[in-house]
Amino acid sequence: MENSAPQNAGSENDASKDRQGPSDRRPRKRLRVLVAAVAGCAVLGGVLTLWPWGPGGTRAAPPAPGAQALTAVTTGVTAALPDLAVLIDERETHLRTHPQDARAWAVLGAAYVEQGRRTADPANYPKAEQALRASLRVRERNVEALDGMAALANARRDFHAARTWGEAALKVDRKRWTTYPPLIEAQTGMGDYKAAKRTLDRLLKLRSGPAVQARAAALYRDRGWREDAAAALSDAAAATEAPAERAAYLERAGQLAWERGDLEVALRHFQEAVRLDPDQRAALAGQGRTLAAQGRSTEALNAYRAALAKQPLPEYALELGELYESLGLGQAARVQYDLLRERAARAAAGGVDEELVLGLFEADHGDTEMAVRRLRVEWRRQPGIAVADALGWALHRAGEDEEALKFARRATDRQKGGGVRSALYAYHLGMIERSLEMAGPARRHLEEALRINPHFSPTRVPLAQAALEELGEPSVKDVPDMDAKPRRK
Repeated sequence: MENSAPQNAGSENDASKDRQGPSDRRPRKRLRVLVAAVAGCAVLGGVLTLWPWGPGGTRAAPPAPGAQALTAVTTGVTAALPDLAVLIDERETHLRTHPQDARAWAVLGAAYVEQGRRTADPANYPKAEQALRASLRVRERNVEALDGMAALANARRDFHAARTWGEAALKVDRKRWTTYPPLIEAQTGMGDYKAAKRTLDRLLKLRSGPAVQARAAALYRDRGWREDAAAALSDAAAATEAPAERAAYLERAGQLAWERGDLEVALRHFQEAVRLDPDQRAALAGQGRTLAAQGRSTEALNAYRAALAKQPLPEYALELGELYESLGLGQAARVQYDLLRERAARAAAGGVDEELVLGLFEADHGDTEMAVRRLRVEWRRQPGIAVADALGWALHRAGEDEEALKFARRATDRQKGGGVRSALYAYHLGMIERSLEMAGPARRHLEEALRINPHFSPTRVPLAQAALEELGEPSVKDVPDMDAKPRRK
């Protein structure tokens, strides 16, 4: 209502210009200037109201980069890379003269974990372990260092060790909320989804806020509650002010949108994440994935290359290689596959377990027997849903379809934790059933894969479509039976 009066006045002025002289228009001109000044003051007042103020009405200075990173690493959220570098330098300088400061060692270790996670440089992890163990030597029952060791083990995909460290931290202080998120991640990686849910329930009683909402979203997604996961991530992104943290939540929201085939929403989230934090390379890889699905191949290739330049994860190399393959660029694909092996070897030297991605790669592009051997060992170590799916697929590729079916069903069995709505998992199950001449279930699961996400893979979507065409229309004899026994070949 306050804005309508000046607008009407302006409209009347425009309509009666020919009837008015200069003296008639001057008061209305002064009125417009006055309204603009009042509006400007209102906007400025709103901005100043939001700006942090210190005691006595003085404007508070924004926190220093090292302080921002300190807050992030001690609460387990994403920190900006430049701020991390400042924090690491500050702690290393401090520890040269204060080597008995257990907390400083723990913070340094946590900062190295975060730097390794964000840059995919495995050289950070031995440094992190050295700092965290130094903290434990100075003070044995040191919950900050125990939390750091759990986070380090998760970053290395050693979920058994992460669970052990997390449980040790809980014995020291069960009310410390930051101990719970890495423990939930470890329990999920071990395939213990019931324990993860119980741990999340305890966390929600202790704490609320963006970091907790994001952790809950990950568990909701794993249980197939995609709407709940999306809502939790949206709330988390809206509630945080730190650009790097908000970008991380938007990247996860983009991944959720991608998984349900909503390309426009996914791309919007990924682009906003990169705008907020140019070092958000997971969002750049997400852009590559989404742009490829939209047929924008050149942009997709550029996005993947940019992601790999600063965060050379083996899974990005695998995705880029398969994109090249789908475009008929076999030589370029082989270059990426060679880089994948090289990066996985470097990661292993830093204590990182890359057996899952190596197993998936070998199953589709290399030695299927090696894939089975790798993934059997991984399954014995940490029997999560992702490993069950990968092992089932490797067994299928190696010609062991009956055993493959057991693992593929486990990966999609809600009673055993396989509630995640994954187009890839449904595709794997459908192709294994097709190989076993289980036409009805095969058709149903291949259709489900394309319904969940019609763009889930540039190489596998055409194979799913061809398999469905070969299976043809369902027969009246086809009875949907998830527990049907496979036919022996």
